[in-house]
Amino acid sequence: MSDLKSLYLALQRAFYAQPSDLNTATELLPQLKIGLIQAGLLLPQGDVNFQDLVVARDILEIGALTSIRSRDIPSFDRYFSQLQTFYTDYASNLPPSKREYPIRGLNLIRLLTQNRIADFHTTLESLPADVISDNTFIRHPVNLERWLMEGSYSKVWNAREEAPAEEYKFFIDSLMGTIRNEIASCEETAYESLPLKDAVNLLFFTNQSDLVTFAQQRGWEIDITGGAVRFAQKGEEKMEIPKQKLIAASLLYARELEQIV
Repeated sequence: MSDLKSLYLALQRAFYAQPSDLNTATELLPQLKIGLIQAGLLLPQGDVNFQDLVVARDILEIGALTSIRSRDIPSFDRYFSQLQTFYTDYASNLPPSKREYPIRGLNLIRLLTQNRIADFHTTLESLPADVISDNTFIRHPVNLERWLMEGSYSKVWNAREEAPAEEYKFFIDSLMGTIRNEIASCEETAYESLPLKDAVNLLFFTNQSDLVTFAQQRGWEIDITGGAVRFAQKGEEKMEIPKQKLIAASLLYARELEQIV
């Protein structure tokens, strides 16, 4: 336990540094998880010292947030899964964690970015009604889901600046990437070209250089001089119209009508 304590203190120093020392934290976390396993604290059962549980929960929460800051979503998934024991089974025994609902909110946004809408609602239903309506960290992903369903993409874009924690912005950026691709597909179908300024606004970019990078990825042509973006036109399938058959069918139909009359 003495080794675990020293590693824990080192993790706290790395995580709370300004800026966070993500490399050191990422190196320490696997060692700490091994220590938690050896101490029977990663998946606690039976008679366990509750102060040790608070430390174990804190380590896993730092791991979850470090994963998001490192853009490692599979790692975040694992930490969130391991935290469920502390958030549910020991909820009545441990003091509340100030990180619980920020992490739960991050998990909800993660489900949105993966288009797992059913899982989003199932997870949401497991939370108390007052938390859903009043907790800032939970209300934010709830609003995002509603705006996505409404197609209110400008509200999703504005939500980035209203994110209740810095880690939320990573997932909102991921959502906006999906939204931009959907809008781009519609533009390619509806227009041959657009003014650069309009394309920047429609795709929620803050500057023209970001649009140019995005356009290159999609094979669009940027006309800087003309101030326009031209979309790659997909080859239209040619369909032959059987003129003779249509004429013959029309004449036959006309003759049948005459006989009826």
